[in-house]
Amino acid sequence: MPAPTLFDYSDHSPYSNPGNHAGFFTELSTEPADLHQFVCSAVVHYRAGGPQLTEAQKADPDRRWLTSILDAAEARAPLDGPRTAAQQVAGCCRDHTLLSLGVLRTHDIPARSRIGFARYFTPGWHADHVVGERWDGSRWVRFDPELDQDDFDFDVHDMPTGPESPFPTAAESWLAIRAGKADPSTFGVDPELPRLSGQNFVRDYVLLEVAHRHRDELLLWDLWGSRLSSPLVREVSPASAWVREAGFPGAETSDAELDAMADELAYLLVAADAGDAEAADQLAELYREDVRLHPGERVLTLSPTGHGGITDLASAH
Repeated sequence: MPAPTLFDYSDHSPYSNPGNHAGFFTELSTEPADLHQFVCSAVVHYRAGGPQLTEAQKADPDRRWLTSILDAAEARAPLDGPRTAAQQVAGCCRDHTLLSLGVLRTHDIPARSRIGFARYFTPGWHADHVVGERWDGSRWVRFDPELDQDDFDFDVHDMPTGPESPFPTAAESWLAIRAGKADPSTFGVDPELPRLSGQNFVRDYVLLEVAHRHRDELLLWDLWGSRLSSPLVREVSPASAWVREAGFPGAETSDAELDAMADELAYLLVAADAGDAEAADQLAELYREDVRLHPGERVLTLSPTGHGGITDLASAH
């Protein structure tokens, strides 16, 4: 099965489709600074900066469909006008990026989300993060829609790439750890949350990076297939029971198998980024054919909101 084409990336996924808000999106500017202003007006990070969320906002981070994010935003204030903090939708980097993809794809601009780790939030720490890439006619241009250019010394709308860049991808991070070139304890959600950090956390994000590359822009806390072998699932008491009841394929993948799987996927991801079309096609075939890699109609959701359970993707949107 061939890798996604530029045409595929210019078309909406079920996640990025703005639905009845498409007409509004056609009027929006696709200029990077304008995208930044729009997405950061619509969405506030649910955790960064310690915002005081309203009761309505506390459920927002689990809005995985762009239509749901936009419906909530419009219900609180006009989409084309200013909004107070209480009128924003609480989300995270994935949601800022998804909004950007929605606008760009509405304008037939190929765009995709990338999973990795940002070096630019906390010195010495690699924070799990989602950024976007847009096709400029000759190459993929990486951008972080959350960032204000005045706060950073690199171009946030055309970010450097590669393992030594401000944003190494999950695949690049995994390969650096496996080669002994990076300390796995410096990768994760937050230095104060050791349970959500380390080598296994990065390995899990390689699987997530593959999904996002193939236009399955799921929540960071949606788990399926081999992602269900994460130690986090074993630590959350009801989660293992939910997994058994749902009968997810690939949920019992061993650590050795997961390491080998991540090695192969990371190699293919990095090769595909370097322009290796054969590696991109091989990655796409693995993703579609291996039930341990792609989500089916259901995922396990272990949300930072405290919500947990099986999510039916087929009927959720």
